[in-house]
Amino acid sequence: MKKTTRKIIKIDENKCTGCGLCITGCPEQALQIVETPKGPKARLVKEFYCDGLGACLGSCPEGAIKIIEQEAEPYNEEATIARIKEVAPEMLTPHIKHMQEHTDELPEFHSHQMIKGVHSCPSVKEMHWKDKPTTSDKKMQLQSELRQWPIQLHLVNPSSPYFQNADIILVADCVPFTYANFHQDFLKGKAIAIACPKLDDAEEYVDKIADIIQTAKPKSIKIINMEVPCCFGLISIVNQAMAKAKKKVLVDQVTISIKGEIKQ
Repeated sequence: MKKTTRKIIKIDENKCTGCGLCITGCPEQALQIVETPKGPKARLVKEFYCDGLGACLGSCPEGAIKIIEQEAEPYNEEATIARIKEVAPEMLTPHIKHMQEHTDELPEFHSHQMIKGVHSCPSVKEMHWKDKPTTSDKKMQLQSELRQWPIQLHLVNPSSPYFQNADIILVADCVPFTYANFHQDFLKGKAIAIACPKLDDAEEYVDKIADIIQTAKPKSIKIINMEVPCCFGLISIVNQAMAKAKKKVLVDQVTISIKGEIKQ
């Protein structure tokens, strides 16, 4: 089969513990656990079973999976469905739903025509809802609670004074646009770093947060992520950073729904 340059997952076997959680996180059943000289490890069954969309990213507690772009066999929907029917028939419905949601992301290498009018995964799926009725037409001028600059995790300096012995919030990029009371409920009195675990370099983020933990000795880190699966990668990034820094920090986590509500 002719290969094409596309997105596909890559597994860091030095980080992988062979726990198998990624298998249940993959609707395509593209992963398997194999015995190696280093113990059980997760590996791709075949390249053409992996759609490269990263549904499994948030299921790996070690952050051993990432998406890269390289030459690989094109994703094959027919072969994937045949595999699912053989090894995990109960995953067929989740797979079909997953592919319907991701149809806009697959035009270059997808080998099966999906249903028209169905658009993208939860992270990029087009949605629209009516404004909620308000009790007043008056506009309120709220005060910004931001106390620092920069705020992007790639750009912040671990030795900056605002991180020293601070309560830090690590925030997914989309959260402040989604949660209306972000400044008052989360940012007030806190140091902040924003990041996107799906689009950015997770390994660089692990290094940066580890540096912050070692240098600034923060009191706590609160992770605030969106409800879409890839966004939970922030949790893995923080866990890896603490392991690298060899220091535990009090960690809390909050999930925000796409409609701007705190999820329990």
